[in-house]
Amino acid sequence: MSELTVNNLYLDYGSGASANPILKGVSMELQRGEVVALLGPSGSGKTTLLRAVAGLESPKAGTIRIGDRVVYEGERGLELPAEERNLGLVFQSYALWPHKTVFDNVAYGLKLRKMSGSEISERVKKVLLQLGLGHLADRFPHQLSGGQQQRVAIARALVYNPPVILLDEPLSNLDAKLREEARAFLRELIVRLGLSALMVTHDQSEAMAISDRILLLNNGKIEQQGVPQAMYEAPDTLFTAEFMGSNNRLPGQVLRRDGQRVTLQVNGTTMYGTARGSNLNTDITTIIRLEQVRVSDTETANAIRLPLSTCMYLGDRWECLFHSGAGADISLRAYTPFRLQPGEYWLHLPEEKLWVF
Repeated sequence: MSELTVNNLYLDYGSGASANPILKGVSMELQRGEVVALLGPSGSGKTTLLRAVAGLESPKAGTIRIGDRVVYEGERGLELPAEERNLGLVFQSYALWPHKTVFDNVAYGLKLRKMSGSEISERVKKVLLQLGLGHLADRFPHQLSGGQQQRVAIARALVYNPPVILLDEPLSNLDAKLREEARAFLRELIVRLGLSALMVTHDQSEAMAISDRILLLNNGKIEQQGVPQAMYEAPDTLFTAEFMGSNNRLPGQVLRRDGQRVTLQVNGTTMYGTARGSNLNTDITTIIRLEQVRVSDTETANAIRLPLSTCMYLGDRWECLFHSGAGADISLRAYTPFRLQPGEYWLHLPEEKLWVF
């Protein structure tokens, strides 16, 4: 069953001739127990879509359903306010009351719903224990770490058992190390509690790690959607391919195409790649993920020879830059397990991973 259904949603900022379209006919579903990440660059519409679902933005047209209940329908002029949608929200800033304890921050929404004191106490204690916060109930936000504050914000969103939890860049305020730990915690929590969640992020690694399905937005429309592995390994468009990973771009010309196999001329070398997308013509872009480039000191098939420019230590690997210098200006990056010595190397580009758009 769908916990959330958005159909053909349009939203503008401004009015008349000066209106700025933000959402341009977005449709999506969130199934029970599923985590969907709204991914995309700044200005793509992902946060606006989340806020429209929450009732914090007013769309222009379309419908929004939560379960079998219509909360927005443009044609009928129906729009339920945010407080009647019964959704859990976790804001980017956490939005905790600084003068209230952890317990009172989490209990705040329940008090607004005029629940009894005993039920409030039972619910708050239960959710704090679920999130490992039981021993911090009497502390104030300034006495907590960033990760603990984030968990309090999640507890507040979960305490009244909403059908859907909305997460707006929930990890962006954490430092890099804590962000990795919180990412694992959040995914484990979502799976353990069987939550249905819609999460906004601009970080593709975060989206792939936490979500069951990704919706990639581009300029107010869904560019591509699917499970993380398919989005990364089988992009339908150049935008998806470039947004979902770290890539090398190669200048090249198409010599021939046989089905999906493309014969290319790259820096005077004949190579083979794989066509992706449906608009392949003479104006092409050729890319390959960094981790797919294989470095060899001996000649190999489907490879170009370039001198090493520099290597950078990343902890678990080295990132090496190869640059042609004179003539055709070609740069390639590749990962290696150890630092390379100066010299020229053959860079093998597997045909099935050398994508031509």
